[in-house]
Amino acid sequence: MAGPKSEQGQQALDYANTAMGVMLRLSNGRKSEMRYPLRAALGGAALLILGSAATAAERLDPANPDHAILLGQKMNCSLNEGETILYWWQGGAMSRMPGEKDRHIFNVQGMNIRQCKNYEDPERGHGYRSVSRELLIYMDPDTNEVLRTWTNPWTGEEVEVGHVANDPVNMRGPAYARRPDGTGITFNGRFMKGRVWTTGFAPLFYTNPLAGDYQEYVGGTYHAMEMLNAYAYEDELLDPELPTLKRYTLSWARTSKWLPWMKMGDRPGMMIFTTVGKRVAGIDDLTEPLLSELRNNYPEYAEPPPLDDARPNVTSWSYFKSVTEPEGEWRQ
Repeated sequence: MAGPKSEQGQQALDYANTAMGVMLRLSNGRKSEMRYPLRAALGGAALLILGSAATAAERLDPANPDHAILLGQKMNCSLNEGETILYWWQGGAMSRMPGEKDRHIFNVQGMNIRQCKNYEDPERGHGYRSVSRELLIYMDPDTNEVLRTWTNPWTGEEVEVGHVANDPVNMRGPAYARRPDGTGITFNGRFMKGRVWTTGFAPLFYTNPLAGDYQEYVGGTYHAMEMLNAYAYEDELLDPELPTLKRYTLSWARTSKWLPWMKMGDRPGMMIFTTVGKRVAGIDDLTEPLLSELRNNYPEYAEPPPLDDARPNVTSWSYFKSVTEPEGEWRQ
């Protein structure tokens, strides 16, 4: 993905970047008449301290802004500041070329490792910001062997495969219980028969870092769509005394132009990715060959970035540019 120049484009990019972990959508909601402040307990754990009238049996209210932000944080990471959360997913990548049957050209495995920092604002209430790194590797669709080179079936050229290694993928700033204008957020999830899920879409259309300065005239603008559904359990999500979800699954899909390292040029067509995944307890729970790839070639991805990480976000397209310029090279 590219780094957009406009504020609207940057917001869309941030939405997509955080979406791999959650794709949480927070809609405009009514203000709550009563506020339930969040306080930091010993050990850095963020625990909800309900008002004097509350009991331990009460659950978090998705329509209450002070609760909705906690639900969003639990779906994204953990209420415990600095607790590492690890996402894993796997699936396939299809090509769509006009005039021919769609092809299953890659299998993929990916991971995102993150942590969250807690914030308190006197006007906007509790907030959090996530920082993360993510990998996605391309594999042979039949053997699941990690691809180093790939023979393009349309051009016949053997090209070097560019795996995704985005560091960092951070929220630009904290998300709070209340917006700058004072309106409160609500948790935009759906509850049914003990389950809860969120659905997010990120339509991406912005300046491509691999193209020139005249994209408005001759084309080349980056165009993609990220889609993610996240699933949890109602009893865990609404439990004010449970800072970290024990069960969490996801499905992630993406449509985009050809990957830059495929060297498809102006040929018509697109890529379609579809994957499923979940949270895992730690690095050792990643599947092969992703686990070995991380250990051998990307050891820094075993930990999330620091909580105060202020670096600009990296995307698959900006990463490709950095490693294909004269001073860069692919990591093998």
